[in-house]
Amino acid sequence: MDTDVNQMILMEKLERLKAQITQKGNLLVAFSGGVDSGLLLKVAHDALAANVLAVTIDSELFPKRELEGAMRFLNASDIPYKIVQFSPLRNEAIARNQHDRCYYCKRDCARLLNDVAVEEGITTIAEGVTVSDIDEYRPGIAASQEEGLWHPLVDVGITKQEVRQIAKAIELPFWDKQPSPCLATRIEYDERITWERLNMIEEAESILKSIGCRQLRVRLHHDGIARIEVAKADFTALFDVLETVSQKLKTLGFNYVTLDLEGYRRGSMDLGKPHT
Repeated sequence: MDTDVNQMILMEKLERLKAQITQKGNLLVAFSGGVDSGLLLKVAHDALAANVLAVTIDSELFPKRELEGAMRFLNASDIPYKIVQFSPLRNEAIARNQHDRCYYCKRDCARLLNDVAVEEGITTIAEGVTVSDIDEYRPGIAASQEEGLWHPLVDVGITKQEVRQIAKAIELPFWDKQPSPCLATRIEYDERITWERLNMIEEAESILKSIGCRQLRVRLHHDGIARIEVAKADFTALFDVLETVSQKLKTLGFNYVTLDLEGYRRGSMDLGKPHT
C-alpha cells in the first residue's frame, strides 16, 4: 500500500477513536504500561483531559519493571491515576494455572476496575485490546466483555502494528517498547503458579536483559526446566555467556536451562490452543 494512503487511513482511525472517546464524557483506562493501553490512554487524555483516569493493577503477576515504567509515564504526563493492589493467587482458579486461568484473572481485574469506576463516578471503562488480539488465544477478552469493559481500538479496527505506527506519529514516548504480558504466561499450563516461581522468572529475565537481550521470555516447564526464548538476532551475544547464564538461572532455582532454537515468539505456551 502507498505510504501516503496508509498514513491517511491511520489518521482517519485516530480521529474516529478520538470522536468515540469524546462522546463518553469521562473514561477509566486500564493502563498496563504497554503500547496498546498507552496509546489509548494518551488519546483519551488528549480528548478528555482531567475527565480520564488511568488505573494500573499491581499484582504478583505484574513485573516490577513494568510498574516502574508505567509510573514514570503517568507522573511525567500529569495524567490522573490510581494504582490498585490485586492478589490473584488467592483465587484457586488462577493459581492452579489451567487453560482458562486468564479468564478468571481478567474477570477479577475487571471487577476491581468496576469498583473504582463506581467510586469515581465514571461510566465507561476501556482497555487496549486490538483487532490482532481477537485472533489469538485470549480467554480473558471474553471475561472483560462480560464485565462490560469497552474495547475502542477494536471498534475502530486498529491492529497491533497500527497501534505502533499511530503511537510513533503522536509521539508516545514508548511507542517501540517490547510487549511484556503478565508473568503467569511464562508458566506451563497445569504447573501451579506461586510467588516463588514468578520471582524466579522475573529475575531470570532481568539477567538476560542485563546482557543486552531486548525481546525475550523465560518459560518455566515441568521439572524446573527454563526454556529461554530470545530474538534470533541476540543468539550470538547469548552464546558467548551461555554457561554464566545457566549457572545464574540454576542459582535462582531452575533445575535445567535450555535455549529454544526457534527464538522468541509471542504466545508459544498457547500453541495448539483454541481461539476464543
